[in-house]
Amino acid sequence: MNLRQLRYFCEVVEAGSAALAAKRLFVAPTAVSMQLAQLEEHFGDALFDRSKRPMELTSLGKYFYPRAKELLSQARRLDEEARGIAIGNRGWLGIGFVRSALFSILPATIRRFRASHPDVHLDLVEVLSEYQAEQLQQGRIDVGISRFIGRFEQPTDLSFRVMMREPFLAALPIEHPLAAQDSVSALEFAQLPFILYPKDPKSPFGQQMVAVLRDAGASPLVAYEAIEIHTALALVGAGLGGTLVGQSIAENNRADVAFVRVHDIDESAAVVAMTRKFEESKLVAAFLESWVHVYSDR
Repeated sequence: MNLRQLRYFCEVVEAGSAALAAKRLFVAPTAVSMQLAQLEEHFGDALFDRSKRPMELTSLGKYFYPRAKELLSQARRLDEEARGIAIGNRGWLGIGFVRSALFSILPATIRRFRASHPDVHLDLVEVLSEYQAEQLQQGRIDVGISRFIGRFEQPTDLSFRVMMREPFLAALPIEHPLAAQDSVSALEFAQLPFILYPKDPKSPFGQQMVAVLRDAGASPLVAYEAIEIHTALALVGAGLGGTLVGQSIAENNRADVAFVRVHDIDESAAVVAMTRKFEESKLVAAFLESWVHVYSDR
């Protein structure tokens, strides 16, 4: 049994005769009759009752017709989707991201990517930077959006592309006196209790932020540890202390938090795109290109 036999069979059912089906298929009537005969030989029974005029489906034919139609429909969908994947317009793309990317990096990039690739399914997976390499190696994600301070481990089977570097801003309670200033020093900022994030044994990011402040001559006191950045900013908004964030995180953020430049911190956070080395996916390339365009337009 093959797809041609199914197509010819369904055409005969819908046209009402082999002769009319042949005209609609632009083939000779003998070609249609031969395909039907082969199909019936395969099943060992007739699909049509040819003693009646017009001929009717047998019980086998009545069972087989709707299922053959569905199989042909699935084959067409498979063909369209496979062709779409081949030219990079359809498919599935796994995106791993750190939660801080939700503030501006990820939404803007997704909007641009979706505009040109509306039929691609995006599987969004929230995962800390330190876990993204393993997810890529396992095939769980295709792109990792991560954030690092200073040097970081780079497995040789992966590629790392620094997409942007962001200065740190102090996140302060909106009613704190420092929130009214255009900028603060690390020493001034460190007078507030420090809220460290993310709280995870594998992530050094929080301690690296503390080290950045110490390198600037401050001595921050870690008063709270938050599992992720949204919680940390909620604690800041509640007036419990301050924390450091990348500049993009200040966009469209909380009304109860002020974001102020720290003028004596030279260190920045690198926002990095991780992919598998020698990645050939057109969708991965298109997603990264969308990211580049979003930030070149800013």
